[in-house]
Amino acid sequence: MAANQSPPDATRRSERSRRAIYDAALALVAEAGYPRTTIEGIASRAGVGKQTIYRWWPSKADVLLEAFLDMAERAAEAAGHVAHALPDTGDLAADLKAVLRATVDELHDPAFEAPSRALAAEGLVNEELGRRFVARLLEPQLQLYVDRLRAAQEAGDVRPDVDPRIALELFVSPLAQRWLQHTGPITYDYTDTLVDYALNGIAPR
Repeated sequence: MAANQSPPDATRRSERSRRAIYDAALALVAEAGYPRTTIEGIASRAGVGKQTIYRWWPSKADVLLEAFLDMAERAAEAAGHVAHALPDTGDLAADLKAVLRATVDELHDPAFEAPSRALAAEGLVNEELGRRFVARLLEPQLQLYVDRLRAAQEAGDVRPDVDPRIALELFVSPLAQRWLQHTGPITYDYTDTLVDYALNGIAPR
């Protein structure tokens, strides 16, 4: 090697390979579905050896979930959001509406929607994958709502007897059901209304 040449940077090479694997996994599961996505296919599309993938991940489920988490974090960073906290402006309704509107945008983004639907659908018939999907992807996101609702309780904006983990389902679960089962349009007006109903109730005042 010539004296003025630097040795290859293994860290940068590994990061490029990892990114290529993420992109390949997400693209394949969107195009072919989870059952037809294979480690071999991901490796071929990413331009890496199969053993490179097995060195970092034990299964295709681990590859896909990590790729999905990475995509979500990068999307949050690009939007200027903190990935590990919900906004807290002091206005609970406005904060929840803003987060759910961002979720609507995500659900309409083909890059997010296709792999998310594939993983969610496979998780219904593959219990092990379903548990991983919930534990690594959904529960951390739901915990952000719990934290925000507890902060609202401390500020006196939510009753102290309310269970935040149950309360968040009043607006998160209907949105998920509508998206998964195509029971209606996913819009800002819809999620705004979910927040209003959840915070104000539907009984006459």
